[in-house]
Amino acid sequence: MFGKEFQRKYALTDQGIRNAKSATFWTVIVNLLAMGGMGILYMMMTSYMETLTGGGKLPNTWVILGLVLAFVVLSLLTHLQQYRATYGLVYREVKSVRISLAERMRKLPLGYFGKRDLADLTETIMSDVNRLEHVWSHCLGYLYGSYISTAIVAVMLFTFDWRLAIACLWGVPVAFILLFGSRKINKKNSEITKAAGIQVSDGIQETLENIREIRATNQEKKFIDTLNQKIDYHEKTMLSGELSCGIFVNAASVIMRLGVATTVLTGTSLILKGQVEFMVLFMFLLVITRIYSPFDQALALIAEMLMSQISAARINEIHDTKAAEGVDAFKPNGHDIVFENVGFSYEQSLEATGSNNGKESDKVLNGVSFTAREGEVTALVGPSGSGKSTCARLAARLWDVPDGTIKVGGVDINSVDPEVLLSDYSMVFQDVVLFDDTVMENIRLGKHGATDEEVIAAAKAANCDEFVDKLPNGYHTPIGENGAKLSGGERQRISIARALLKNAPIVLLDEATASLDVENETKVQEALSRLLSGKTVLVIAHRMRTVEAADKIVVLKDGRVAEEGNPSDLMKKDDGIFRHMARLQSNSAEWSIA
Repeated sequence: MFGKEFQRKYALTDQGIRNAKSATFWTVIVNLLAMGGMGILYMMMTSYMETLTGGGKLPNTWVILGLVLAFVVLSLLTHLQQYRATYGLVYREVKSVRISLAERMRKLPLGYFGKRDLADLTETIMSDVNRLEHVWSHCLGYLYGSYISTAIVAVMLFTFDWRLAIACLWGVPVAFILLFGSRKINKKNSEITKAAGIQVSDGIQETLENIREIRATNQEKKFIDTLNQKIDYHEKTMLSGELSCGIFVNAASVIMRLGVATTVLTGTSLILKGQVEFMVLFMFLLVITRIYSPFDQALALIAEMLMSQISAARINEIHDTKAAEGVDAFKPNGHDIVFENVGFSYEQSLEATGSNNGKESDKVLNGVSFTAREGEVTALVGPSGSGKSTCARLAARLWDVPDGTIKVGGVDINSVDPEVLLSDYSMVFQDVVLFDDTVMENIRLGKHGATDEEVIAAAKAANCDEFVDKLPNGYHTPIGENGAKLSGGERQRISIARALLKNAPIVLLDEATASLDVENETKVQEALSRLLSGKTVLVIAHRMRTVEAADKIVVLKDGRVAEEGNPSDLMKKDDGIFRHMARLQSNSAEWSIA
């Protein structure tokens, strides 16, 4: 019952399975104890009936009170245990599931996040886990406990009278056959409803993220209308799904309770024929008032159970995705970065096939080979889409290389755990990620436990003090979500300061000075040239003045290495790509608006 298939169906951890077993066990005890109360009442009524007919005597009052007291105490204790197993333990399970999801996603390659956007993943971590939590706590233990306790009670009832037992219980299997027969319909409705809900989340996220662009282009009405359509469709699918499921659930409930009528009719017929005593029918009528109750909650939430399986599948999909793993030790012989015949396509990575199934035209990189030596600044230049940023991300194993190899100090980076590998990297990319915290703490992320003096030194080296001194509380000023209170250049300088603070032997700079004006760009480049001495530096830039002091330039075009050498040598090539790009940018500096 509680095997691996069950575990996957409801996305339970090993502890979750133990919790489900415990909840089921205590539900069985509670249900049987309730039936035991019916048994006590039956024995008391039998004694009274025998007394009235002169065949017995009334039971001792103290015995009755003792039985009632024992029943109340046992009921209290078992209900407390049931509550702990079905709710208390489950809430801890929710915490474990969310943490395990976060830990798993932390180790997934970036290719995975190209398939599922932020709203989708947020829906999984929050809504899907919430739905499963409700099923774990309100359904599983009650439903499976009811199965077992009803089976035990059924055996006992058959020992009294098989005819009344059938009349009492026939509706239970018929009701559940009806429900399980409708699973395909309800599952399809659940999938449609889930997809519609994700569309709503996507629409809300898209609208909030692009609110400035929407207002600037006077597209408010269009976006609001589109979002309203998504919400209306989600509401429609929810109503349709609830109606469809409700019809089957209510039909099952009615069928199950028809057992009351058939028990009365069958019992009355048997009494008139002299085949059953009245007290036996009375006992069955007592049992029938209780036997259907355990199923009520599970039936009411059957739709959520079906929906939860969709949520469980989404959670399992995250856990089933191959993580970027490797050895926990990284001991390179120096920090030269060597690309050896590297081929890469984002489609290939998204499919996570690990084989070259993409077309040549789909490849971002094709047979790329070059070396970025330790102690030198290696610049990657080329037209947009030539693969420069992809090379930087592959060098840090933010994506895995399917074709060829990338080595650092002679070690294949695909063999090293990404978190261990990245301890030797500092990175500043175009898309700066900052947190809703102070300037100080955002820079301190570069080095855990760094002192304030170290943070300030790195900030000054990145030319941050110029704008920090103007903030209300200096380095202790909150900067808003993703640095909303700062300009683009200020955000980028904080990112550079963070990388400088880390002081890793490998530095990746992807358009690191793109948002700076000429004066600040010069200052930051001077700071970088002083502080990056002796490190392996890989720089990606479009502006030629950014890389003119590089030790080596690798020119990429159409995903291949087109040219390679120092700036002066490349400038001497009459038909060289680098020289052509440098001249174009030099000429553009003379443009003016008439």
